Amino acid sequence: MSTTEYQVTGMSCGHCEGAIRAEVSQIPGVTDIEVNASTGRLAVTADKQVDDAAVIAAVDEAGYEAARS
Repeated sequence: MSTTEYQVTGMSCGHCEGAIRAEVSQIPGVTDIEVNASTGRLAVTADKQVDDAAVIAAVDEAGYEAARS
């Protein structure tokens, strides 16, 4: 298992966190997602290597911007 952290801009509440969690959870191999709107942090744990582009695209689909920390 490996965990990768991302910085997300535009989040401000629990609804934002939920929208990101819902999109990122659809990526194959993801086993855990931690999202914190107050810090702009997203941590993705997966049982295999997850492509950064897939995570960034999922966050974009939720309406936010992400970059690997």
